[in-house]
Amino acid sequence: MPASTPNVTSASMAFVAFRVLLPFACGYFMSYLFRSVNAVIAPNLQRDLGIGAGDLGTLTAAYFVTFSLFQLPLGILLDRYGPRRVQACLLLSAALGAVVFAVGSNLSHLVIGRALVGFGVAGGLMSAMKAIALWLPKERWALANGVFMTAGGLGALAATLPVELALEHYHWTALFWGLAALTVFASTMIFFIVPEREARPPSTANLGEQLRECGRFLADARFWRIAPVSMMGMASGMSIQGLWAGPYLRDVGGLDRAGAAQVLFIMAAALTAGFTLTGIAADRLQRRGIPLGRVMSWGVVLYAIVLAALASGWMPTSPLLWIAFGIMCNTTVLAYPILSSQFAPEQAGRINTLLNGVVFGFTFFAQAGMGWLIALWPRGDNGSYPLVAYQWTFGLAMVLLLLGLAWYLLPRRTAA
Repeated sequence: MPASTPNVTSASMAFVAFRVLLPFACGYFMSYLFRSVNAVIAPNLQRDLGIGAGDLGTLTAAYFVTFSLFQLPLGILLDRYGPRRVQACLLLSAALGAVVFAVGSNLSHLVIGRALVGFGVAGGLMSAMKAIALWLPKERWALANGVFMTAGGLGALAATLPVELALEHYHWTALFWGLAALTVFASTMIFFIVPEREARPPSTANLGEQLRECGRFLADARFWRIAPVSMMGMASGMSIQGLWAGPYLRDVGGLDRAGAAQVLFIMAAALTAGFTLTGIAADRLQRRGIPLGRVMSWGVVLYAIVLAALASGWMPTSPLLWIAFGIMCNTTVLAYPILSSQFAPEQAGRINTLLNGVVFGFTFFAQAGMGWLIALWPRGDNGSYPLVAYQWTFGLAMVLLLLGLAWYLLPRRTAA
């Protein structure tokens, strides 16, 4: 049984950090590791399965299909049963998916395994955001979200050089057996360490009423004002960081596997720092009266500049360029506290998971679509795709991002 819940009024930041956020951070670490690992093992998958960029993109993006489809029921489950029980159960499905991925013998088997993993880690971020909304005051959400998401950056970090070093001694299937074991450990931590805490007031709505309320959220203009820029920003960032950065470095930058893994490691380190820096900067700027929406908009403009640099092929292996990408690519994660702050805390699970579902559903099309777009150009004699393929792909991502930002900034009668 989990430890008894402490007196709510005396809950300190230290208690929340170690007894609430840390166990959930282990699950989010695994979520990002699974999401990012294919960027390093892509050559192994292409060699063993005999697939090109299109199939590789579809295989990797299968993670996002089940992830996004489960967001609506996930929000309802989080609000009804709490993040501890929901997330602990889901992670066991991710462990099963890792096993299926390890034992699969063809592309279809691996797609099924990848889809199970996506389903199992679907609550990695949203369960923590629900816990943050339950345990912390609203003005601390942006900081807590940013610090918590550092665990995701660490997962992305673990998916680079550590994975490449492991592949020097073990087959990629053995790697996934190990990931399955770590996922079970994360599930156990969440179930036995995190205390329960009811939303105030506790929800008494039945399933039908909650579904109708989700429909009202989806019809809310506040939701669709911020959803497009969040979709474009996070989908392009996850698609490149989680898969296409590796092929880009090998095809355009001319790096070997070890060299590409080193640059991916630098990018993941910057991603980790970026999560924390974004949260800290947003928190301090809010205290100075600068709204989160303006902070996010500045970050989106900087991220668009980085995408333009990648599309140009200018210094494709520059550590500074990939550090900038890692820091800026998740700026639109600020859309979550911006949106959830406009609703009641007991609705946070549903509103955040609805946004997450839209974002990750679009990410499936973005990551798979990038693969099929790149595959429109023939490979060279060395098996690499030409720069022009990536120019069109990353350039389109930049244009869509700026269109999403323009929609968000469009003047309206009521401020977000």
